[in-house]
Amino acid sequence: MKNTLQARLIILMILSTIFLISAFTFIQLNNQIQRVQEFNTYRAKQSALLLRDKLREMFLNSAAEPPLPQAVAQIKEIFSAILEAGDVETAAVLDKEGKFVVLEGKLNLALEENKDSLDEISKTKDSSKWLIPVIDKEHKLVNLYVTVDNPYGFIFKLTFSSGNTQEALNQVYGPVTLTILLVIISSILLGVFLSRALIWPVQILNRATKEIAGGNLDLKITSINTQDELEELSDTFNYMTVELKKMKARAENANPLTKLPGNIVIREEAENRIRENKKFVLIYSDLDNFKAFNDKHGVEAGDEAILLTANIMKEAVAKEGKVGDFLGHEGGDDFLLLTVPERAQKLASYITSEFDKRIRPLYAEEELQKGYIEAHARDTNEIRRFPIMTISLAGAGNWERTITSYSELTNIAAEVKKIAKKMQSSNFVLDRRIEDFGKESRGQVQDE
Repeated sequence: MKNTLQARLIILMILSTIFLISAFTFIQLNNQIQRVQEFNTYRAKQSALLLRDKLREMFLNSAAEPPLPQAVAQIKEIFSAILEAGDVETAAVLDKEGKFVVLEGKLNLALEENKDSLDEISKTKDSSKWLIPVIDKEHKLVNLYVTVDNPYGFIFKLTFSSGNTQEALNQVYGPVTLTILLVIISSILLGVFLSRALIWPVQILNRATKEIAGGNLDLKITSINTQDELEELSDTFNYMTVELKKMKARAENANPLTKLPGNIVIREEAENRIRENKKFVLIYSDLDNFKAFNDKHGVEAGDEAILLTANIMKEAVAKEGKVGDFLGHEGGDDFLLLTVPERAQKLASYITSEFDKRIRPLYAEEELQKGYIEAHARDTNEIRRFPIMTISLAGAGNWERTITSYSELTNIAAEVKKIAKKMQSSNFVLDRRIEDFGKESRGQVQDE
């Protein structure tokens, strides 16, 4: 059988059923045997007590030793009374040699018994050991030897059959068999129910997982309506497919160099904040004199500068930002960072200071000493001097004005960026205009 959840469940149920049936059968049979043994012990002791009392009365009340024939006759009368009760199978009197003097009852016994065994029994004079039980397993008999002082040295023996134990067990077999059948049928029905309730949903989820792995991210599970953890797992599964679809879109849109989200995701993040009326600032970054550096030192060096910028901005978000801040790479040397108004200045300060320190190793020592590089101007193609790269940050947001769309936000940021790029150093310019008055607000964005 294939090692599946269904197979393991079936094996577990079979083993559990076997264990339960075995335990139930053992308990029932053991209880029945115990009850029979207790009953046999009780009736044996009652008969032995009766015999002992009668014999003591017989021998103690006799003024003189009664003749043997008279004693035998009296003993037979006692035996008859005991046998009529139906508990004793056979009552016998043995002499010192082990021969039967009296033998009453329905069992055919040997004509004599082992003399050595009888000698051991006859030596017992302790009143606490007047009854010696001996079990005959071969013939399923229980022999009770009763020692009573008498002038003839007789040993008295009562024999009981233990065959009623088997009869009692036979009475148990019927109910036990019926119970076993009911347990088996119940286990089968339970197995069908569990297969339907557990295996079937798992199989659905397994098939769905394979389809999703094959690229079907539009798949939805709607057939599991168990109103329990399995249905909850199904809902979680559907939620996972939605998130996977988003992740796929982000991955496809991510910038191949920095692995940061691209234009589509940047737009979604900004529009979500606008739609939810969350107060935010968009920090738009642009590298000054990057194109000249890229032309002079090559694409590989340009990519290194872009990666450096991305790393600095990631560090800024981690150290100075807040949970929920977003960083995207629009392309080329342009990055966009979405944060809350009170963290904008700290983020910008970290970015500008770190950029000015860490961009310098990308230049040759001679270029750093001069403070510029010489490269072709793209508009006139003539050789011009371009300063060491700096970073311009432009901030725009909705904390003092209403922003209704992403395009409106980027237009404002583009206006502010023009102002920032006119400066000769790394800087951060934040739009503080109030739309209602069309003039600059005197209020400042406060840091935490």
